[in-house]
Amino acid sequence: MSWAVNPNRSTLAIFVVGLPMVLMSWAGYAAEPVKLGLVLPYSAVYASLGNDITNGLELALSEVNYQVAGRPIVVLKQDSQVSPKVGLQITKKFIQQDKVDFLVGPVASHVANAMRKAAHDSKTFMIIANAGSVVLTRELCSPYIFRTSFSNWQPNYPMGIWMAREEGIKRVAILAPNYAAGRQMMEAFKEGFLANGGEILSEQYPALGESDFQPYLTNIAQGNPEAVFVFFSGADAVKFVRQYAQAGLKDQIPLYGSGFLVEGKVLSAQGQAAVGIKTALHWADTMDNPVSKKFVRDYKAKFGEIPSLFSLQGYDTGHMIIQALEATGGDTSDKMRLRRALEDVRFESPRGPFKLSRSHNPIQNIYIREVVNAGYGVIENQIIAVAAEALEDPGTGCDL
Repeated sequence: MSWAVNPNRSTLAIFVVGLPMVLMSWAGYAAEPVKLGLVLPYSAVYASLGNDITNGLELALSEVNYQVAGRPIVVLKQDSQVSPKVGLQITKKFIQQDKVDFLVGPVASHVANAMRKAAHDSKTFMIIANAGSVVLTRELCSPYIFRTSFSNWQPNYPMGIWMAREEGIKRVAILAPNYAAGRQMMEAFKEGFLANGGEILSEQYPALGESDFQPYLTNIAQGNPEAVFVFFSGADAVKFVRQYAQAGLKDQIPLYGSGFLVEGKVLSAQGQAAVGIKTALHWADTMDNPVSKKFVRDYKAKFGEIPSLFSLQGYDTGHMIIQALEATGGDTSDKMRLRRALEDVRFESPRGPFKLSRSHNPIQNIYIREVVNAGYGVIENQIIAVAAEALEDPGTGCDL
């Protein structure tokens, strides 16, 4: 048997002498599709996020014509409904019936936590394209779970520091939906804010999907804070920002938050009510670098709209999977080899250089963004500061 590798191609060319059955076996293997099982919300409060992640992923796959190392890539989609129970059911179906090579998703942290054991126990690679649950890069690290997005700690911890030090704010009220991500983001903010002389006047945690924020806004106004810091995303973010302005608080108490508060289609729906809000996140569609500009241009050409951060995370998920498959010559059967390939992924993302920490979480810059009127009816997030450079989630003690 002789082997030949063409260094100018990502595929491995194999020449077999005297072993036709081996050659036939390889040809059959090469034709087997790589299956991606998307566990994302396509309905309910986070529907727009799920659609944006899917679009970003499909843009990346279209760049290689849905084929890597001779193997076609097939995308299977299921609606998680932002439900841990439904997310787990879909995960088990994808693993046991569809035999997917990669799980992609979810959006919500409590759904990710529910999916974790099934992915880990079955040794199915799970690429988290949004959910920032900190436990998945800390005490529940897994060799098979990777993240292309953020940990809930990453945007919020440096924002607490920046607000106290740079904005001089010392007394705030905080608000977030009552589920894993909301709680974890507020804890991260408090960690940075309290350590720099800040004081939390009130904490409120309405239910995910809350429609009437008036009682919470009344409580905020009565406390007379210097600022309000919140986390909301999707439809909840639209409702909260609109109601905050309608209650007359917009011009009285500055509103800050995790960048998801004013991201993508959410910002378009909020309109003028969002102008002036400052948030922290790892990308903005106005970033001035060639890779980001190309991504925005290509995404707009394909889908007719500006990409969101969620689109970016789907896009980077696609590139991560593509690069890992190129490194293994399309082989997904050797779990250790594929794991090492995923861990070694390096590429230039629209957010900047992409690489992972030891706990499989991105190491990335966190930017302060402000919503501004850019003219001609355009409202956008502009980067006004860097809150942290090459920030790594503290979950670095995983024995993987």
